[in-house]
Formats: sequence, structure tokens, C-alpha cells
Amino acid sequence: DKWLAAIQLNRRTNCFIANLVKCRPPGNRDPNPDEASTCMSYLQRQIDALSPKVLLVVGRVSANHLLGVTRTLAQHRTERYEYQGRPLFVTYHPSAVLRDHSLRSSVWNDLKKLRSFLDTA
Repeated sequence: DKWLAAIQLNRRTNCFIANLVKCRPPGNRDPNPDEASTCMSYLQRQIDALSPKVLLVVGRVSANHLLGVTRTLAQHRTERYEYQGRPLFVTYHPSAVLRDHSLRSSVWNDLKKLRSFLDTA
């Protein structure tokens, strides 16, 4: 929430957080492709209902599933994407940053890119 606030976003007023899967798999493991696919129609309905200007995808699993590719997060961060005509930005999941504090500057740079895009859109 603090990072979002730093780029003038707030979950109560101008952004929404949705999960790829609607319940965590056992042991908090990454969801397998079948689990992600099962929940995809719900996520798609959320995206359609909210009609966001841009999507910020956090985490490798979500990025790979939404984009239909298998890449590392570092690889995703170097690309520009669209999802159904909407710009899509990718950054590290907050839990990854909690495990590896060196990722903080990368996430901050990604968020600044997102803010810059929003300011010019």
C-alpha cells in the first residue's frame, strides 16, 4: 500500500488488486496450470467489469499465465506487453521482495514506469 501511495494509487479510490487464483494451493505452493486456468474466467470477468487503463502483474506465475509464456521475472521486466489491448507491466511479487530486499529498487523503478505511463495516458 505504501508503494502504491508513493505513485498516487490507492486501493480504495483508483486501483484494484486481484489474484490469479482465488484460493491458495496447499502449502502455499505456486498454483499449477490447471488451478490457474480454473480461476481465469473469474479474473477475466473482474478485468472486464473494471476495465482498467493498465494492468500491473506482480509475480512470475501470474505473468507467465496471463501472457502464455514461460520466462523469468527478470526477462518479463525488460519487455512491454499488452493484455487484450491493455498495457501490462510486470514486477516482482511483494513476497519476493520480503525474501530478497535487493529487489526493492527494481520494484520501485517498475512502479515509476507505471506512474509515468499513467501520467501520459
